[in-house]
Amino acid sequence: MAKAVEKGLVDYSLINIRDFAADKHKTCDDATYGGGAGMVLKPEPLAAALDTVKGSLKRVIYPSPSGIKFDQKQAGRLAEYDELVFICGRYEGIDQRIIDLYVDEEISIGDYVISSGEISTLVIIDSVYRLLEGVISKESLFEESFSDGLLEYPHYTRPANFRGLSVPDVLVSGNHAKIDKWRYKKRIEKTRKNRPDIYIDI
Repeated sequence: MAKAVEKGLVDYSLINIRDFAADKHKTCDDATYGGGAGMVLKPEPLAAALDTVKGSLKRVIYPSPSGIKFDQKQAGRLAEYDELVFICGRYEGIDQRIIDLYVDEEISIGDYVISSGEISTLVIIDSVYRLLEGVISKESLFEESFSDGLLEYPHYTRPANFRGLSVPDVLVSGNHAKIDKWRYKKRIEKTRKNRPDIYIDI
């Protein structure tokens, strides 16, 4: 991503919500109404932070286990936006009124819970920015996992023999038609084995 930033293809800024807390202790969380374990991020500092970036006029994403499941198709859709704003939650999450007033999408990176909204935000950003024009080659994107419903084929590099395992002969044959056929077959095999939930037998 650093290279993409240097080329002017990507730009980002970080905002610390504690800078918008009203008290001397920079308090940004409080107990949840109705009782229960955990703390919730307060609406006032979050709203103030979002207002400084005109969040109500931009696409605001809140990574959350309660969101829609993120995948490559979602990454491609988000890559179409000129600007995205991410809210990084903590603890039990953020006040629902921030979601109601600002958030356009709640997105989940998987069926599990992690403690840091920053991590899930970075996952989404990393999958989105690389789809932008000029970041990586179109050929690389075309052959990736999920680009056409299949996982990517196995890769090999030098040496030709490693701990008794050799590079498949077809890959050093120079016959590109056979190589393409072998790679497609391996993509099908890998998808059927690792992700039967996305494999469609045709």
